Amino acid sequence: MKSKFKIEGLDCANCANELENELGKIEGIENVSINFLMQKMELEYKEENKEEILEKVKKVIKKEEPDVIIKEI
Repeated sequence: MKSKFKIEGLDCANCANELENELGKIEGIENVSINFLMQKMELEYKEENKEEILEKVKKVIKKEEPDVIIKEI
């Protein structure tokens, strides 16, 4: 399953790359792509674990980039 998110508060392309790498380590995520210029993120994951995976994503984002806010679109 794929979900798309709007990202607010991401400061630089390097930060986006680091965040992408950390999110890619979450079990259940098959692919993650962050487009810094468009301020968008796309996640591909196993559908049956959606809520659990999204909670882990939010925790990683809060830890790595505390000012970043994501909204599903």
